[in-house]
Amino acid sequence: MSSHDDPTETMTERAGVEATFLHFDDVKPQRVRAQRHPDGSERSVWDRWFVISRDPPFVSLHTTWDPDVIVHRHGHLGHHLMYVLRGGMWCGDRWCTVGTYIDLPEGAAAGPYVAGPDGVDLFEVTMGDGRSWASDHDEFARLLTERGVTPLPNPPIDLPDWLEDRRNDQTQLTSPD
Repeated sequence: MSSHDDPTETMTERAGVEATFLHFDDVKPQRVRAQRHPDGSERSVWDRWFVISRDPPFVSLHTTWDPDVIVHRHGHLGHHLMYVLRGGMWCGDRWCTVGTYIDLPEGAAAGPYVAGPDGVDLFEVTMGDGRSWASDHDEFARLLTERGVTPLPNPPIDLPDWLEDRRNDQTQLTSPD
């Protein structure tokens, strides 16, 4: 490769493009999933989106899952990564502790996920559209029934005007016969 083909040789700062600094406490947590557990408690998934970008498509967030929350097997509409910061979770039959990195290329699915008894905090990034698509509804319904967990309606969330909320309605899931 000649030096004129090397983008590191030709890239320069662009006017109007600057670094952005956010602090965790300045980003409002949004309850994105809710469940009723056998003890009657409501438990949730809480997302703090640092970046939701349209051009280029990119998402970064911190997410907290309450103890024992169950998240369906799914993939994302882009290359997605997850990194465990606190607590732990099951991803299928694998226990993921602090420091575990999960890489999901576009088209790959993983899960179902079950947060550990102390919950789990994750840092997630999607290079592309960060919305997810569900996989294996029957296994998810079986797991919910087995653990006595009832999905609740999707809580309202704030998204950019240009981004459609495409979360599936998990209240419709029933255990397979």
